[in-house]
This record gives sequence, structure tokens and C-alpha cells, in this order.
Amino acid sequence: MHRDTVFDLLGVGFGPSNLALAVRLAEEASVSNLAHCFIERQPEFGWHRGMLLDDCRMQISFLKDLATMRDPKSRFTFINYLFERGRLVDFVNLKNFYPTRVEFHDYLSWVAASFDDRVNYGETVTGIEALRSAANPNDIDALRVFSRDHEGREWQRVTRALSVGIGGGAMVPEAFAALGTHSIVHSSQYLTSIDRVVGPSSGARKRVAVIGAGQSAAEVFVDLTRRFPHVDASLIMRSGALKPADDSPFVNEIFSPAFTDIVYAQPRDGRRSLIERFRDTNYAVVDRPLIEQIYEMLYLQNVSADFRHRVLAHTGIETALRTADGRIELTLRDRLSGHARAEQFDALVLATGYRRDTHFDLLEGLAPHLGDALAQGNVERDYRLATPESFKPRIYLQGCCEDSHGLSDTLLSVLALRSDEIAASLARHLSKDPSTGRTEQTQESEASSGRIAFVF
Repeated sequence: MHRDTVFDLLGVGFGPSNLALAVRLAEEASVSNLAHCFIERQPEFGWHRGMLLDDCRMQISFLKDLATMRDPKSRFTFINYLFERGRLVDFVNLKNFYPTRVEFHDYLSWVAASFDDRVNYGETVTGIEALRSAANPNDIDALRVFSRDHEGREWQRVTRALSVGIGGGAMVPEAFAALGTHSIVHSSQYLTSIDRVVGPSSGARKRVAVIGAGQSAAEVFVDLTRRFPHVDASLIMRSGALKPADDSPFVNEIFSPAFTDIVYAQPRDGRRSLIERFRDTNYAVVDRPLIEQIYEMLYLQNVSADFRHRVLAHTGIETALRTADGRIELTLRDRLSGHARAEQFDALVLATGYRRDTHFDLLEGLAPHLGDALAQGNVERDYRLATPESFKPRIYLQGCCEDSHGLSDTLLSVLALRSDEIAASLARHLSKDPSTGRTEQTQESEASSGRIAFVF
């Protein structure tokens, strides 16, 4: 057991969202001395490791990194990363705004290394408890965050503000969830699991179905056809074709910070209508060059009469079950003709997207104190959960506010400026409430017990 401060801010998760916030806190004088830390369940920094395919590129410009849109002079820009890695001139010679995903991951890891002293890697948050004020028991003054590390030790930390940046959870449709995990891989775990699922290239031929119509589905489909000569891949989608993402300049303005203001200013129904209008910029769409690559691959199959790989459009999956020999049988229905047929596969890759509701489970213990803010998704413009007046801690939600802040909320586009808004919100709060302004101050409340970080 050792003595510690009551944190001004504790971040749950240390992906790009909270990493950008760490950068902002380090660079802004008004908040740089706040006592803050982060809890990350992975043993080290990692961002979508399961989809770091060698030749796949980012879908946003490198200028939308962790800092450039806020401060191009920051030492944490992608340009400075290239300079320090000795690749700036070579990158310029590429004449490409879109680095590979592998390189961007290396950039993020490079930034994260500067904050190793702030991050508790290998810990999973197991619960969050509200701490009542000793002066007024009806008020909640702080939060106690419980976590467990990889060695089984239990930790407790007390904080006055929480930044939730835990990313999305794998979306697994109910029909597939019932089959278990054997020979079924979500695209988020593709690279770490696919070799185990399909076996070595020298093994027997395998039939693999990729479910989905978006960028991840297309990337996985191409990777299967390239790396595994013993795999016959089928890309199954309900839509009539792989649709290109609309990344034209005027449409791309929906990812600008100014458009966040436009979305937020709309009534709830208006927000949803606006978001639906632009869904084809982000959901179930594929980069045009990749679509053309897939089309050419299928055309060359026609030339050689070697029909190993397929794109099954207009195809719904009605049932999925395990056969006696452990394979997976799908009942496929042609949505145009209505004809149904059964096909068997050795493995499935589910490129079925992500859930953005994992923060509900994380904050479940606080629900009795939050009124209807959490259930109704009531979030302020500065990404703060709109809690009752009696609930003093500030809870910031990152990556789960699409309904209120627009399509860019789950993407990298707004990281730099969102972190700026959250840091400014924290600074305003501290300046208005001197009792929370300095972490050295003794708090006359139950939260004072949080100065001891218990380790079991």
C-alpha cells in the first residue's frame, strides 16, 4: 500500500483518443500540472493490431494526426515523427497523403512512448464507485476506479474527472455468436487469429467466407486471396455491390470540427437525419482503388477459368449452424430471386463492424447517480456527460458520441481538436471551483481516503 494523490483526471483506455488528450495536457500550460494517469488493458500500446495489413493505407491524411490540426508546431506531429525517424525526405518523395497503417501505428507508438510514466498498462478496469461528500451526503464528490493487473493484483484510484476512451467492441451478430469462437474470427482479430483458423498453406483446401461490405471486409478478402493459396474465399454481402466511399472535397467537410457544431446544434431527430445522409462516407463503403483491384482479380479468374474466389452480392444469411464435422453451414438467400441454398465453410471472418456502447458496462455502477444522462445519451458539446447538479465529477466520452457529435466522433479526424476542447473544459472547471483546483489540497470528503491507492 502506498500514498498517492487524488487524480484530477483518470483516463480509461489509452488508444488514440486518450493519447491525443495526453499530448494536449502536456502542451497546455493551464492544465499541464494536473495530476492525471491512464489505465490500459493491453500490455503495451496497440491500435487495431489485428488489421495492420502490410499494404493497407490510412483513409485520412497524415495531417489529421494527434496534433497538427490544433498546433502544427507541436513536437508530436506526424511530420516531426518522420523527421526524428530520418524518413521525412523519403516520405515527401512518395507524394502521398496517406501513409500505410503500419507506419501510422508506429507513429502512434512513438508518441505513446513519451507518456509511459502516465500509463498503467496491463490493467483492466473492473468497476467505478461514486464517493459521497462528507459535507453534503447528497452530493457525489469523486469517483473510485477499481482495476486488476495481469498478475491479479487489485488497484484503487480516486479521481475528480474521467475520460472514457475505450474504443468500440466487436459487433458479432446473434446468429454467429451462438456458434462460439472456433473457426470464427472478427476482423479486429484477423491478423492474430487467421493463421490458426485456416492452417498452413501446405494443408487441405479451406473455404472461408468473409461477411461484410465495408473496407475491412474488402481488405480481408484480398489478403486471403493473396497470402493463402489453399483458401477459396467468398465475400458475402446483402448490398448489391461494393460501394466506393464518397471522399470528395465538399463531402469531406463533414469531418471538419466546424461540422461538429452544426450536428450538435440540431434537434435529436435532425442529427440522426443528417448522419444518415452521409453514412456512405464511413459505413459499408470501400476505397475505389481496392474495389477496382478486386474486380480485376475476379476478371482474371474468368480469363483463366479458375473460379476460386467469389463476391456474393444481394445475398442474405438466414441461418448459421455447426455441422457434425465442425464446419459452418450458412443458409444463403438471393435477395433478388428469393432462391435459398445451403453452403458449408471451414471458417468465417466477420467484418461486421463495432459496437459503440461498451461505455455503458463501464459506467454501470454509477447509473443510480447519473439520472437519465447515460441512458439518454445526453452529452454536452465539450463531450461531457450531462450529469445532475449533485454529481460533481466530470465524465468525458470519446468515440461514443456519434449520435450527438456526428460521424467524425469515431474517427481520427477530430482527435487533436477534441482533446483541446476537453482540456479547455477541464481548465474552466478548475478555475471556477477552487476546491478542485489543486491536487495538494486536503478534501473534506470521503474522497480524501482516495489519497491511498490500495494494492492487493
